[in-house]
Amino acid sequence: MTGWEMVAVAAAGLAAGSINAVVGSGTLVTFPVLLAVGLPPVTATITNSLGLVPGNLTGAIGYRRELRGQRGLLVRLFPASVLGALTGAFLLLHLPAAAFEAIVPGLVALAVVLVAVQPLLQRRLAARRARAGTSEDPGPIGRGRVAALFAGAYVTGTYGGYFAASQGVLQIGIFGLLLREPLQRLNAIKNVLTLGVNAVAALAYVVVATDRVDWRAAGLVAAGSLVGGYLGSTFGRRLPATVLRAAIVALGLVAITVLLRR
Repeated sequence: MTGWEMVAVAAAGLAAGSINAVVGSGTLVTFPVLLAVGLPPVTATITNSLGLVPGNLTGAIGYRRELRGQRGLLVRLFPASVLGALTGAFLLLHLPAAAFEAIVPGLVALAVVLVAVQPLLQRRLAARRARAGTSEDPGPIGRGRVAALFAGAYVTGTYGGYFAASQGVLQIGIFGLLLREPLQRLNAIKNVLTLGVNAVAALAYVVVATDRVDWRAAGLVAAGSLVGGYLGSTFGRRLPATVLRAAIVALGLVAITVLLRR
C-alpha cells in the first residue's frame, strides 16, 4: 500500500468505528476501501473483522448506561451469537472463494436495502409500542420469545461471522420485533453482541487462517476503529441520521460496483 492508501484505510476504520457504534453498518465503509487498495474479497473480510473489534469494544463501553438492567438478556443471547460467529467463520473459510465472490454483492445489496428502510422499520416499531401503551416489557420474557431471540442471535451471528455488513441492522430489526425496548437500549444490545461476534470470528481467523490476514491493513483499521467507536458512542447521536444513512448506501453501491467488476 502507498502512504495515501494507508491513510484511506485508517480513515475508513475511523468512520466505520463511529458508524458501527451508532448505526451498525461500518463494514460498508471499510470493505470497499480494502477492496480498492487491492485486497481479495475473502482477505478483505477477514482483515476487516479483525480491525473492527477495537471499535466494537469502545462502542459497547460508550453505551454502558443503556445496558443497565439487560445483563440477564445478554447472558442468554451471547452464547447464541458466539455459536453463530463460529458457524459463519467456518462457512467463510470452507466455501470456495468463487462462491464467496458471487454471494457478497447480494449480501451488500441486502445490507444497503436494510439501511435504507430502517427509518420505516423504526416508525412501525414505534407505532406498535404506542398502541401497546408502553415502551418497556410488561414482565418476564416467555419461553417462546426467548427461543425466538436465541434463534435471531444465532442467525445474525452466523451472518456476522461470514460477512459483517449490517449485522447490527439485522439485530436491531429482529430484536426490536421481540422486545419492547427503546431504540437506544436495542442499540446497546447490538453493540455487545456485535463485539462478541467479531471477536470470536477474528480469533477463529487468527487460529486457522493466519496466512489470509493482511496484518498491516488490519492494524490500520483497528487504530481508526478504536477512536471511531469512542467518538461514535459519545457524539454520534448528535449527527443527522439521514446523513449517515445516505453515506452508507452510497458506499454500499460502490462496493457492489467494485465486486461486480472483479
